[in-house]
Amino acid sequence: MERSTFVYDGDCAFCTRCAEFIERRIPTSARVLPWQFADLAALGLTEAECEQAVQWVGVDGVRAAGPDAIARLLGDSGPLWRIPGAILRFPPARAAAWPAYRWVARNRHRLPGGTAACAVPAAHRD
Repeated sequence: MERSTFVYDGDCAFCTRCAEFIERRIPTSARVLPWQFADLAALGLTEAECEQAVQWVGVDGVRAAGPDAIARLLGDSGPLWRIPGAILRFPPARAAAWPAYRWVARNRHRLPGGTAACAVPAAHRD
């Protein structure tokens, strides 16, 4: 693999808005793509993993999910973004980030940019 990859749920408008923010504002060499268009087998990911949380697959083979994936993405970016990435990896911040991430994931359909499709399990989407 030539580049690290950050994978998100392309069926979720909130997730897509966040990915668009990353592409516009966070200078990273990683590919940012929806899991629905990714070669999950080549990345060593499953649909179930991608439905549960954003995923990071580094060129070095390191894999991470949820806020750990976000920390990796930020660590792969410009100097100003590396600081919040390092903070997210700090154990107390990491411990707080997971419950916050799970809450956002459960409620993303209620957040700005979210739609009803964000709340529907993938198995029941059109």
